[in-house]
Amino acid sequence: MLNKATVCLLLLLTQGCSVKRIAVNKLGNALASGGTTFTSDEDPELVRDALPFSLKLIESLLAESPRHRGLLLAAASGFTPYAYAFVQEEADEIQDRDLERATALRIRARRLYLRARDYGVRGLEVSHPTFGSELRKDPRATVQTATQKDVPLLYWTAAAWGAAISLSKDNPDLVADQGIVEALIDRALALDEKFDEGAIHSFLIAYEGSRNGAEGDFAVRSRKHFDRAIELSGGNQAGPLVSLAENVSLQKQNRAEFESLLKRALAIDVNLKPDYRLANVVMQRRARWLLQRTDELFLEDVK
Repeated sequence: MLNKATVCLLLLLTQGCSVKRIAVNKLGNALASGGTTFTSDEDPELVRDALPFSLKLIESLLAESPRHRGLLLAAASGFTPYAYAFVQEEADEIQDRDLERATALRIRARRLYLRARDYGVRGLEVSHPTFGSELRKDPRATVQTATQKDVPLLYWTAAAWGAAISLSKDNPDLVADQGIVEALIDRALALDEKFDEGAIHSFLIAYEGSRNGAEGDFAVRSRKHFDRAIELSGGNQAGPLVSLAENVSLQKQNRAEFESLLKRALAIDVNLKPDYRLANVVMQRRARWLLQRTDELFLEDVK
């Protein structure tokens, strides 16, 4: 991952304070700008082994430049998918044969999600200094200060926070933060519903089933988000298909739809959209796992 310029910048970290800060910020800008080195990879195991170094590098740079907005976003958007794809997913897959290990992995995933959440909140506080404290007092009013440039941080903070809550049903204090997640993601949706080719809508497919005080059938709302996510992504992402299958078709015990959606996800050519190759590979793996469990997940029709 490291090129010559990056190596040089790392060497500069041992120099004087001003030079060190320049080096940190330059390297931070480079890391924060992203790229497709990981997202376009087709080998999840390789990425799983490589990501911890990158994440710890980001954290070491944040220790030197704690208000670097780009690095804070990189941390939030790095720890969240790492926890999902390489920690929580493993927990789900091994639960039936090793419950103790699966429980330990879920605890680890929750901690990683909370770490990502905290980086996201810190990122929002760069432009809105009291955002974190005000968010707990009045989430809906607080998020109104966010602008379109805050959408990536709003999204990743909500995603990390929501994922942590989903693994914390035994923690009422964390579950009580659900209203904050809704405020964050709803503000992101209002500011830029097209963000990242439908990422917010993809998130809401799963989330609508947990929305506080919402009227009507959650499945109707989830399907609307699904349709928009598919439209914005051009149908090139497996995520919305797997999410609708797992969060709506399964809940409604619609086996035919469940199988159809997962097969559609598996039919996606992961090379057609290189930027989403890794995400599609990961979601196709989950689709296969879910299909293998179909008989366990669906009740037999009562004659």
